[in-house]
Amino acid sequence: MSVAGQRESIPPVGWRVWWLAIRPRTLPAAVGPIAIGTAVAIHEDGFYLPAALAALAVALLLQIAANLANDLFDFKRGADVARVGPTRVTQSGLVTTRAMYFATGTVIGLAVIAGLVLVQRGGWPIFVLGLLSVLSAIAYTAGPYPLGYHGLGDLFVFLFFGLVGVAGSAYVQTLDLTWFAIAASIPAGALVTAIIVVNNLRDIETDRAAKKRTLAVRIGRNGTIGEYSLLISLAYVTPLSLWLNGNLSIWWWMSWVSVPLAWTLLRKVRSERGRALNPVLAGTAKLSLVFSLLFAGSIVL
Repeated sequence: MSVAGQRESIPPVGWRVWWLAIRPRTLPAAVGPIAIGTAVAIHEDGFYLPAALAALAVALLLQIAANLANDLFDFKRGADVARVGPTRVTQSGLVTTRAMYFATGTVIGLAVIAGLVLVQRGGWPIFVLGLLSVLSAIAYTAGPYPLGYHGLGDLFVFLFFGLVGVAGSAYVQTLDLTWFAIAASIPAGALVTAIIVVNNLRDIETDRAAKKRTLAVRIGRNGTIGEYSLLISLAYVTPLSLWLNGNLSIWWWMSWVSVPLAWTLLRKVRSERGRALNPVLAGTAKLSLVFSLLFAGSIVL
């Protein structure tokens, strides 16, 4: 065995275990919607920095909580036995279930604390959205009817990373919900959902064996590839549509600078299988952030 191979076989310890558990490559999914929502607030002359920072903190913490909960409850349901994705720390024995319960609860508690700033500003609608967001983050793999196990994960990701993430973060700054904010949420929701789609496409066989009935398992490989293509297309059509309707300036095309990355991912998602889709998963997360930042820029300009 090579030295490199020996190094790869050494399990992580200490903080590296938790770094692995929070799945940092997925965190751009939480940043992009807040960037777009803040750009909408600036566009509507309602930018409020404390609310923007609190919204970002809540989004990141809930994403981390969801990742930890998925690690824990997929293990408890036996969905990680033949996993082909990145290492899950509970299934690998690197973290005990008790420690993972504690970590998940702690992160949720921090999200609630940060969310109090938003509730104070936005009132009961934000309290309700915050409560639903926390429940959805956990219910993706936990509870009596886990969303991800019944083909509902894609829909809830689209709603919470799109509508709630973008329009919600705009609302806590402007204190006004506009149709522009709702329309601007579509690309964020589509691209973050595309991350889940690749994840589920990669895991079709293992999920089917574990009786995890994701939408990908239900509609099959070709249907899932079609869903991915549709979501990517929807993201790019939205800025053009907003420009044609007079809601964006001539800078609407900025997000289209990321088309080469999207095209590469579309080609790979059609040809790769299993572990070979891991780079496509990471690339889709990167695309969601790059597109969101460029789209946010076009909104501000």
